[in-house]
Amino acid sequence: MTVGVGGLIVSVPAATANAASTAAAANGHYACPGYSTIDDAVPLSAVMNDTFIWSKFKPTKVGDGKGNINWKANPYKNPSWYMWLHSLRWIGQGITAASNGDKAALTHVTAIARDWVKDNPYSWKANAGAHEATMHRTNVLLCLRQAILTNLKVTKLPTQYAWLDTALVNHARFMTAYWGGPGNHGTDESIALFGVGCTLNRSDYLKTAQNRLGTAITTAIDAQGATNEQATGYAQFNYSLWGRAAKAMQDCGVTPSATISTRRALLATFIAHATTPSGMMQQIGDTEYVKTGNVPGTPIEYAATQGKSGKAPADRVKIYSAGYVFGRSGWGSATTPFASESAYSIRFGPKRALHGHSDHTSITYQARGRDILGDTGYAGYSNAAWRAWIVGPMAHNEMTTPKLADTNPATKLTRSSVRSTADFYELTDAPAAGVSRTRAVLILRKPDVVVTLDRATAKTSQQFQTLWHLPSDQRATVSGRTAAVATKAGENTRTVLIQLPYKGALPAGSTLVKTGQTNPIQGWHFPHITTRKAASTVIFARAGKSATILSLIIPVRANGKVTYKTRMSGTTYVVDLTVDGVKATFGITGGGSLVRMS
Repeated sequence: MTVGVGGLIVSVPAATANAASTAAAANGHYACPGYSTIDDAVPLSAVMNDTFIWSKFKPTKVGDGKGNINWKANPYKNPSWYMWLHSLRWIGQGITAASNGDKAALTHVTAIARDWVKDNPYSWKANAGAHEATMHRTNVLLCLRQAILTNLKVTKLPTQYAWLDTALVNHARFMTAYWGGPGNHGTDESIALFGVGCTLNRSDYLKTAQNRLGTAITTAIDAQGATNEQATGYAQFNYSLWGRAAKAMQDCGVTPSATISTRRALLATFIAHATTPSGMMQQIGDTEYVKTGNVPGTPIEYAATQGKSGKAPADRVKIYSAGYVFGRSGWGSATTPFASESAYSIRFGPKRALHGHSDHTSITYQARGRDILGDTGYAGYSNAAWRAWIVGPMAHNEMTTPKLADTNPATKLTRSSVRSTADFYELTDAPAAGVSRTRAVLILRKPDVVVTLDRATAKTSQQFQTLWHLPSDQRATVSGRTAAVATKAGENTRTVLIQLPYKGALPAGSTLVKTGQTNPIQGWHFPHITTRKAASTVIFARAGKSATILSLIIPVRANGKVTYKTRMSGTTYVVDLTVDGVKATFGITGGGSLVRMS
């Protein structure tokens, strides 16, 4: 018999879903999922001394050395530090030692866990850190339960540990009452809830978890393979997360639906396309600057290994209706290594949500083996001012109206054309009250050049700024009214940024560079949430009720020349461009399209 549970097809011998879940739990096992590397920085000696270590913060003794912990401690006033303290993941090496027979470790980690339960009675909803960490802590408690059974060489939890099963029931109650929804948080909760159901033979928890996973899979990963998180880093996380969900069900005797494997396969293709020629993830949304993790046997393998193994995806350009364009010059060949290809991303689509930023129309770009245009990264949540800037439009490569509030628009991809030597896109939206914005993008190959035509109108006179955020290892300087140049000492690549005087002469002060500015914030990059680096931002500026800004982003050899001429051909504005001896001609048609002409 098969039973459909919230979109998941479960193969069961029993007559009802409840009976099936109970049978699965009785015959199955929920494996300890580990501690997500949080425990890597906390050696057994630190656990035994009640010392918590996380990220770049100094080790902090949070207890009396006997497992009596100050759960209110937050010396760095950092919400992530506080949340990971309450997750209990930091005691992972102690639980591992207990599983391997260490009696002292078992006594100590049990004392820490019991102290948390005593000091944080149900419900801990009012404590944000404890609330946020519930799903993680549930898994730690399940790991601890398994360690107790292994250490004591028993199959049934001794009576003196009954408090632990009571705590697991309370955690399941909490996750049942306060589900995080179909995003990654809710899915993590559902997996942990499933784990409690499997471990304690609770068919109600199993059924609730299965229903929620069935709802979440088609929301978390859409029919094209994009995630709903609006951040490329969370695409990698969701791939792993749904792998854990499937394994948890299989281990507990439940057959996961084909939907999970199908959507994960599509997500693997998304992740491959979101990988740069350097093997890094395109840094979009709440994403740190990280390498793409290799998943052998999937499209991710080829991208993560930079073409050394695996099979390349079939498409050079992929457009996702969730709001992503990923394109590249190629996937590597005998004449052009993977790392030497150029690549780009463009954002559009639904309003900002979850881990997304106000980055619509923004472009990232790589060429000549390096980042050319970057996103400003992910600043975490601990500082409101930095968080507001990193999420807002001023931190992205787009045309902005800095004096007007962002309206979090939905952005349409209105036109696109993918050809062998140039890709064209047009995007439109209304980013602020009374403002309409259109961006046309032309990505050239041979030579590698990004061309954008930004047009905007406003009901009242405004400042308009097209922003170009550069990598932190380069420094940009203004080179006349029309251009800026970014270089890195000793490197044979420079980036030339030009605004052409299309539809009128350029005003004085129309090209600016801001680096490491704090009031207002501009010119920074966060490769990681705890690392901030000064980085140049080139600004092409205008003022008035309307603005038209034509930008060229040109990576070239340090000594390579860039020249251009403009002319009219009928109603088409033509630019004859030469980059280091390689010629290209493109034009702006009367209808506003960007086209490569030769």
